[in-house]
Amino acid sequence: MDQTITPLYNALLSHNKSQPISFHVPGHKYGHVFPEEGTPFYKEILKIDATELTGLDDLHSPEGAIFEAQKLLSNVYKTKKSFFLVNGTTGGILAMILAAAGEDDVVLVQRNCHKSILNGIALAKAAPVYLGPEYDHIWKIAGAVSYETVEKAIHLYPNAKAVILTYPNYYGRVYDLEKIIQFAHRQGIPVLIDEAHGTHFIAGEPFPKSAVQLGADIVVQSAHKTLPAMTMGSFLHFNSKLISQDRLIQFLQIVQSSSPSYPIMASLDLARSYIGTYKKADREYVIGKINQLIDKLRNIAKIKVLSYQEGASDPLKITLQTNCSLNGFELQKRFEEQGVYSELADPYNVLLVLPLLKAGQDHLFEQAAMKISKSLEEVTFPIKNRTTIFYKKQDVSEPAISQKTMARLTPQWISLADAANQISADFVIPYPPGIPLLFPGELITNESIDQLQFLLKSGARFQGGERLKSGEIKVYKV
Repeated sequence: MDQTITPLYNALLSHNKSQPISFHVPGHKYGHVFPEEGTPFYKEILKIDATELTGLDDLHSPEGAIFEAQKLLSNVYKTKKSFFLVNGTTGGILAMILAAAGEDDVVLVQRNCHKSILNGIALAKAAPVYLGPEYDHIWKIAGAVSYETVEKAIHLYPNAKAVILTYPNYYGRVYDLEKIIQFAHRQGIPVLIDEAHGTHFIAGEPFPKSAVQLGADIVVQSAHKTLPAMTMGSFLHFNSKLISQDRLIQFLQIVQSSSPSYPIMASLDLARSYIGTYKKADREYVIGKINQLIDKLRNIAKIKVLSYQEGASDPLKITLQTNCSLNGFELQKRFEEQGVYSELADPYNVLLVLPLLKAGQDHLFEQAAMKISKSLEEVTFPIKNRTTIFYKKQDVSEPAISQKTMARLTPQWISLADAANQISADFVIPYPPGIPLLFPGELITNESIDQLQFLLKSGARFQGGERLKSGEIKVYKV
């Protein structure tokens, strides 16, 4: 198929060219009714902010331009069916879990997953079994779930309805997912993948292989993270013999807006064309640019550029580890003072997400390296003695109490210092990356309290646990 064409975007351009007179939603009437102060930024985009009109198709029952655009998407990723998502990857994750599991069904879920996965399990009223990740002592981050852990979990829970994993992790690290998928499939268990950060992996080496290429049943990707799509624009890819496609479509219609954004969908059409026409020369060009940036960053003594084995991590991710008196959050703040904004920080690292350039395109790599260097000029070089706080969770574990039990209990606030051996009543989520440290229904251990206090002291931001900074946490007393 011709990946240069963009049927939905072209349909919107043609509609705008006809100079339509709007007596339909949305209320801005193609930008004619809009606050003056917003006009300089919104004027052009509002011309294609339409609705389900003749010729513009319907996301929930596509037959025309959206149908053709999604066919082109499926062709690029070599799937049975692919879908545009306008509620972000979150919407796709909710739909795929609801399609795979129902009330009291066991699902095996990677513990260091995004909160939307846990929300999906809660909506399905399924029973999560958590898979503990490995810990990378050099990067000082939680990594992947090992094959051995998945194998153990499936032997313990042979009737599990799904294995739900994240690939790659937020820092771009990948693992032998294909081996896990093949084992799960031999047991008749589908594998669902949150590939939010791997939309561009089908570009080819040196990028890792996509979970779509490795045989996963359903893969959800955030096109807006590494492709040129608008925020909230995502893809869902279906390739399963174990999950009903009709059931998946039913839940996509439930969780997605009935008024989908045409600018977001058009940007997905354009982003699909961008990756669908990505060539070897583009790969060579962007890797060359990235290597030039890495060389400049490695000349800055107060940070360390973490290295990775080719094929084991995403080249669009650069992780900078502190090599001075600042922790990761403090490094991030210094960079921002110079106008360089990173994706996230943790107590040790700062993560940069780079653009997927095509040959001839440019980004401000050299200026960024100069500004990062300048931001550290007055920083003390010797690194402080740092305590690494990480306690490996059990390989395979269940919540201490079920969702049904939690529904009967009344949560209460207690001092964090007194929370050991109580049951968490809330998600406690350092954000970004949005990976929960505590789940509702989970036993709070002394180690969990140590981790929380360490993150609070380091300057982490949280979603949930709104009273943490005042030393309180919400629990169920049983």
